[in-house]
Amino acid sequence: MATEILMPALSPTMEEGTLAKWLVKEGDAVKSGQILAEIETDKATMEFEAVDEGVVGRILVAEGTAGVKVNTPIAVLLEEGEDASAAAAPKASAAASSSASSAVAASGGSSVAPAPAAAPAPAAGGARVFASPLARRIAKERGLDLSALKGSGPHGRIVRADVEAALPGAAKPEAAPVAEAAKAAAPAPAPAPAAAMPTGMAAETVLKMYADRAYEEMPLDGMRRTIAARLTEAKQTIPHFYLRREVRLDALMAFREQLNRQLEGRGVKLSVNDFIIKACAMALQAVPNANAVWAGDRMLRLKPSDVAVAVAVEGGLFTPVLRDAEKKSLSALSAEMKDLAARAKTKKLAPHEYQGGSFAISNLGMMGIENFDAVINPPHGSILAVGAGIKKPVVMADGTIGVATVMSMTLSVDHRVIDGALGAEFLKAVIEALENPMVMLA
Repeated sequence: MATEILMPALSPTMEEGTLAKWLVKEGDAVKSGQILAEIETDKATMEFEAVDEGVVGRILVAEGTAGVKVNTPIAVLLEEGEDASAAAAPKASAAASSSASSAVAASGGSSVAPAPAAAPAPAAGGARVFASPLARRIAKERGLDLSALKGSGPHGRIVRADVEAALPGAAKPEAAPVAEAAKAAAPAPAPAPAAAMPTGMAAETVLKMYADRAYEEMPLDGMRRTIAARLTEAKQTIPHFYLRREVRLDALMAFREQLNRQLEGRGVKLSVNDFIIKACAMALQAVPNANAVWAGDRMLRLKPSDVAVAVAVEGGLFTPVLRDAEKKSLSALSAEMKDLAARAKTKKLAPHEYQGGSFAISNLGMMGIENFDAVINPPHGSILAVGAGIKKPVVMADGTIGVATVMSMTLSVDHRVIDGALGAEFLKAVIEALENPMVMLA
């Protein structure tokens, strides 16, 4: 029996994507786990694996097609010996779906939607269990029986989220709000339709204003549309307030120099940003009420320190997340940050690597910016804007005037999540760690 291969949901918030490249052609035999295609979201290019075995009967969506909605048929898989004519019927319906998707894409995309509803689970009693390779690996490591799980992927396929939800100790009562928070946390969900996205002055009006001037029109790609939509949402819906402090870096700079000399043989070189990440992770533990996100009708208080760090890439930015940062050494955080930043620049991050977290850091100090106000990335409760370290005259402890390296930091805070006193307590904890850097090794 012919089986439709559906456009996969590669992240909890994905609603559509671009079928960038087919790695198989019609008539090819495929095995479960074989890479079929490369799928592009607005943040990453990911590989799509075959769930079942068979022969590619028809390819319904050509490579390079944008705006293909999740669960749209993109190809038909035939059983061994089955005639290709069995794939003709699905093609018609798929073409209609693809056409509808193209119309949506032409209008500027679609609003964020929850992941598709769960399909019926695979039949039990000896029937084959359909699961992604990652889900199988996690289940094997944790001793879970996949046949007892209900899959939420296409055709009841068991995916990573299904396995993690079944692990002992999984917070099932909070599943709905966590899913809602994860949906809002994604730095790059599909954007709203152009007509619904707040854009300020109408395009036609702007074009008329510059009709007599030479210009180059720059169409918005998916990343830039998402950034525009999310920043507009953030500034319109999040009640921001700002807390500013200065931190003296002289002790940290001397400590960093000493550590880097000792770590040189291991090829490790710590940056000031590595210390800032560690200090913020520790502060989130010291002030746990600040380690929270906004989830619509409630707040979620996180236990680990999952710190997001803004990374500039061509055409936009990523915010990869360093999970459990409070448990990691400075050298481990440094290595992980370098790896995430390098893969962010080539759009090779997986969705779980840039979604989530409760707090973010945006550091423009290396670009000479002395201070700035950052926009909160929902549903985060706050974001720390870090400026450059500058030598300034300061009043020393003995009352004399001296010179110190001073860095400005501004904490942007969501007032729905964190009040002024709580934000001040958190920022104080960050500064105490930076001015007494040895505590980061304790």
